[in-house]
Amino acid sequence: MEEKVAAFRKLLEIMDELRAKCPWDKKQTIASLRYLTIEETYELSESILVNDMDALKKELGDLMLHLVFYSKIASEKNAFDIRDVLEGITEKLIHRHPHIFGDVVVKNAKEVHDNWERIKLKEKGNRSVLSGVPNGLPAMVKAYRIQEKASGVGFDWEKPEQVWNKVLEELNELKEMVEAGDSQKRKEDELGDLLFAIINYARFIEVNPEDALEGTNRKFIRRFKHLEDKARGLERSLHDMTLDEMDVYWNEAKTID
Repeated sequence: MEEKVAAFRKLLEIMDELRAKCPWDKKQTIASLRYLTIEETYELSESILVNDMDALKKELGDLMLHLVFYSKIASEKNAFDIRDVLEGITEKLIHRHPHIFGDVVVKNAKEVHDNWERIKLKEKGNRSVLSGVPNGLPAMVKAYRIQEKASGVGFDWEKPEQVWNKVLEELNELKEMVEAGDSQKRKEDELGDLLFAIINYARFIEVNPEDALEGTNRKFIRRFKHLEDKARGLERSLHDMTLDEMDVYWNEAKTID
């Protein structure tokens, strides 16, 4: 533990020195760091997706630097410092884990999650369970969080089969809407309902839809690049190949995955 504390102290000392002496670091503001932090977060996500532990360690360090940087700037404004940040998260973790630090009894991870959401709602005094879902989240992530929060107060389906039936219902409604030549707005609404239902089903079968879709994106990219490489080796353009010809190499790529 002492070695870990010493390592963190060293980072704080380096941050103090950089802020005092480095022209670039001295120039930064909380606002100017924001887009860099977003970039670092995506790089961290990338290392997780490819299961690269060395890269994960590096990206966690980069993100840790940003957390220390924000706290340093805030301390200069007499707003808060890194101690306040650490004490705040420590207090929150203790308060939101009464089954560990109190006398609450839980049966499983879902009850822990539901209890967390109830405590969070009381803490913030939100009038809506959904108030804690940031407006700026990507639509798929937002849908997943909305469903989680609604489930936390008991507004949910009981079985995966019920959700799957909802998916089929929404799929048929979209199909009927398209075949009837309905308005673009109506088709958009129905497609949104279908996607929402699929995300809900993913939650019920304990598959993160964001991870699932990203996995498929990467799989498609690998297979398509294989197709391009084969075409290049034949000195042909994909534009000049038939779909049947491309399918041969696409199916070949499937055997490589």
